Amino acid sequence: MKKILIVIDMQNDFVDGALGTQEAQAIVDRVEAKIKTYPADCVYATRDTHEENYMETQEGKHLPVPHCIRGSRGWQICDRIASAMPSAVIIDKPSFGSTALAELLRSESEKEELEIELVGLCTDICVVSNALLLKAYMPETIIQVDASCCAGVTPESHAAALKTMEMCQIRLAV
Repeated sequence: MKKILIVIDMQNDFVDGALGTQEAQAIVDRVEAKIKTYPADCVYATRDTHEENYMETQEGKHLPVPHCIRGSRGWQICDRIASAMPSAVIIDKPSFGSTALAELLRSESEKEELEIELVGLCTDICVVSNALLLKAYMPETIIQVDASCCAGVTPESHAAALKTMEMCQIRLAV
């Protein structure tokens, strides 16, 4: 069985930029350490990716804080995380969940059995969205989220997202 790590949106804007939080900053060391436990060819990452017209989009109208604009410093994966995964497959995603990531990993799972672990930001938006997409695309694949390597918009919404994932048969590691 091949074990895959997915690092969700560990970007500057979510760590210490436009939407950064102390909770996000607090997980950087743990995420970096987690990445180092996986072979380099088993690490995938996502990047929340918006264009200059972000404020005109549905998301921009509901969250009017420009962030992760393609090419900006905020869009980049934070330096320590990027350095820990120099050969990661990085998928830019225009929304919370990435169907491209789910399709890629489903294709990989047809070649060999996978076990997938997710870490990153934000537990209650992009981590939960991707975990549920992966579960929908690969219902028999073990999907796990390391709660100690995730942070939500708030501690309360982080806990609620973890409970939602647990109810959907996504394993939680702490």
